Formats: sequence, C-alpha cells, structure tokens
Amino acid sequence: MKQALKEIQSGKFAKGWVAEYQGGYKKYNALLKAGEKHNIEKVGERLRSLMPWMKKRSVKGVQAAY
Repeated sequence: MKQALKEIQSGKFAKGWVAEYQGGYKKYNALLKAGEKHNIEKVGERLRSLMPWMKKRSVKGVQAAY
C-alpha cells in the first residue's frame, strides 16, 4: 500500500494510466480477460443464479460489483 501511495503521489501511476490509455488498454484488457477465467467468477455466477430476487443481467469480471 505504501508503494502504491508513493506512485500516486509522485504521478507515476497517472503517467502509466495515460500511457495505457494511449496504447489501447492492452494490459488492462488482458487483466480483465484473466479475471473472467478466475474460479471466483464461476462461483459468483452460480450464487447469483440462486438469488431469484436479483435482477437478471449479464455480468462479467470486474463489473460484477453490486
């Protein structure tokens, strides 16, 4: 956490994010795809299917927050 804070305070994080944006989100999209394959996503899909009161929708990866 301290390292992350240092990167934010120094501007390194922002510069990296701008470079990622300009490069077409290659690393970010790769991380999203890897996250979709994680076992927790399979468990989450099954658990959501057991909750009939929840609105049905297509949810993938990081966007699975409620």
